[in-house]
Amino acid sequence: MRPKFLNKVSIKLILIISSVILLNLSVYTYYTISDLKQELTDINSQNAFNISDIIKKSTRYGMLLNRKEDIYQIINTIGTETGVARIRIYNKQGKINFSTDSSEVGKTVNTNDASCSICHSKAKLPSSLEPKEMIREFRNGDGKRVLGLINPIKNEKDCYTGSCHFHEQDKEILGVLDVMVTTEKIDAIVEANIRNILSNAVILTLLISVLTSIFIGIIVNKPLQDISVGIEEIAKGNLNYLIDIKSKDELGHMAAEFNVMSHKLDAAYKEIKDWNDTLNLKVKEKNEELKKIYEQITQIEKLASLGTLSATVAHELNNPLEGILTYSKLIAKKISKQDIPGNAKIVEFLNLIADESARCGKIVKDLLLFSKQGKGEYTLYSIRTILDRSLVIINHHIDINNIVLQEDFVDTDFQVLCDYQKIEQAFIAVLMNAIEAMPLPEGGKLNVALASDTENVIVRITDDGKGIPEKDLPHIFEPFYSTKSGNKGTGLGLAVAYGIIIQHKGSISVEDTSIKGTTFKITLPLNKNNEQHDDDHKSENISS
Repeated sequence: MRPKFLNKVSIKLILIISSVILLNLSVYTYYTISDLKQELTDINSQNAFNISDIIKKSTRYGMLLNRKEDIYQIINTIGTETGVARIRIYNKQGKINFSTDSSEVGKTVNTNDASCSICHSKAKLPSSLEPKEMIREFRNGDGKRVLGLINPIKNEKDCYTGSCHFHEQDKEILGVLDVMVTTEKIDAIVEANIRNILSNAVILTLLISVLTSIFIGIIVNKPLQDISVGIEEIAKGNLNYLIDIKSKDELGHMAAEFNVMSHKLDAAYKEIKDWNDTLNLKVKEKNEELKKIYEQITQIEKLASLGTLSATVAHELNNPLEGILTYSKLIAKKISKQDIPGNAKIVEFLNLIADESARCGKIVKDLLLFSKQGKGEYTLYSIRTILDRSLVIINHHIDINNIVLQEDFVDTDFQVLCDYQKIEQAFIAVLMNAIEAMPLPEGGKLNVALASDTENVIVRITDDGKGIPEKDLPHIFEPFYSTKSGNKGTGLGLAVAYGIIIQHKGSISVEDTSIKGTTFKITLPLNKNNEQHDDDHKSENISS
């Protein structure tokens, strides 16, 4: 199984960097040692060349005089030098004439031997050799490396003209000087350098690895750990966790983006949680809105159906009721002039019939008003002017009921596209409802306010009555639903007002009700493109 620590980015970076450094140092060491070996071998070869030339020059005179003892002494003396393994002189036939190893003097070497094969392997013995052909490398009996140099002894003029011995003039090579030097010092130097380079490479690799580890740990590993901790905190649900990294590199940018993501996740989670917590409330609110819309639609349908029925019933009842009212008043008038026993009681009954007939006539009149259909003629009119006219019409009701009128109108006038007569009828119905809601004969205050918002003109009518019971609120705009005692109301006033306002794409509602009074709120769509000179013109039309 792969160790877990190898999965860390920092460990991977350290291993990669250390491997690259070690590989570079290994290549460097290899080529350095190879160059060192080559240079030392060249130096040793040159040393062998030098020794060989010294021997040739030192023994030349002795060879010309054929003084073998001198030659032997010279060779032995030079052979005692440090690094010289052996010195031999062969004649042309491969016989060893001189050697630092006296046991091999007079022996003939095999021409296939390494020291002879350089020349004898060729079809014709060469008169000269290339420097690299003169060098050979082998191991002695002790297993140590030895460098051998074959230096041909050429037939010079002094050799074939000398009186001491004779050499034929056509011979180019008289023999070979074989100098063998050891490579112990070279090998020791190379081994020492290898050890130094390897130890230095190991130390340098460890040092760089440690420094790299510290650098990566501070610059890379620590920020990555902080980011990893942040991710773990987010996974645990700590969505507002922030990473404290202030660097401006890629990791710092990553941490900053992480903090932004964390903030957005926290905000989204809180929003979702808030939605979840308030979902039932929102559903309830939407249900209430839908219920109100449904009730409005139902109310409109009721009004439409009832309007059609009311028109038919009103026309059928109007004439008979008018006859009953007229004849009952006529009979009461005639009987009251005659002296008939019990006529006072009869007149009382006839007056009761007349009053009830009049009340039925009022109901019929309200039914006719309620059933009146059609859009009418819509023109721009001043709402303030319509309110002023409505208040003038009901002014006598205000006076006789001890009502104090308070007007709260803004300076700005408002224009509404409407059928002003119907709007006036709706205002009068609500105003009369407010007057009748206040106690008599004490009276109270009637406040009429006019204002607007960006889309609508708003009229508020407030009374000082006892308020509307909660159980009656859902039904106050239904036809024939009345809260007045003693059969004083027909229950059509607010229903008519409701139909008119809805027909004008407005709204009417009870904004507030309590034992201290009730406020009706009426809104109508505001005309935004009206001009002031139109206001005066429309006001004159209404007055006329």
